[in-house]
Amino acid sequence: MSPAPTASAAPDEASAASDDSRPGRARRDAEATKAAIIRACRYLLARHAHTDITLKDVAERAGVSAPLILKYFGNKDALFSQVMNFEADVETLLDAPLEDLGRHMVRHLLTGQSERGTDPILRIVFAPLHGEQGDILRANFRAQVSDRLAERLRGPDSGLRAELAVSLLLGLGVMYGIARGPHVRSAPVEDVVERYGPAVQEQLTPGTLAG
Repeated sequence: MSPAPTASAAPDEASAASDDSRPGRARRDAEATKAAIIRACRYLLARHAHTDITLKDVAERAGVSAPLILKYFGNKDALFSQVMNFEADVETLLDAPLEDLGRHMVRHLLTGQSERGTDPILRIVFAPLHGEQGDILRANFRAQVSDRLAERLRGPDSGLRAELAVSLLLGLGVMYGIARGPHVRSAPVEDVVERYGPAVQEQLTPGTLAG
């Protein structure tokens, strides 16, 4: 009598076995999935109030299951706390020497929008949608973006100059990502960097436009 056929592993089990044999790939896949969930959450936060967004909404946008979000983030509040945090984004936004930081920030904002559909700071624009969560978003933005930039600046009025520089970035982000201005979106990134970067740089290192 022939032995009963062995049932093949369920897709999730097979994936797990494959991932277990290749832990490096498993980590990469997990990080990619987490990034997709974060992107989906940011997208929804830019269009809906925090209280109106469900894990199911995020899961459908990210192309994953709601239980997977719980596995990676624990709960909705933990997920949203990451989305309302600017720490990781600011690491790369400010990762340039001070004398070239204006151009770097403009370039980083535009390439993020054009190549990845993300923006390091634009979600602050939607703080009024989110009630108490919006207050957290504002506080994080001030501490992690404006104040951190101000700490790098030399000379008087560093706090004001930092806020003005960030304001210029936000304006460009709004025009590119929300108003979707056809001219700025069709212009080469480096063209916009060379035109707009010096205005940002003037707030960081005053006197750079005078020459």
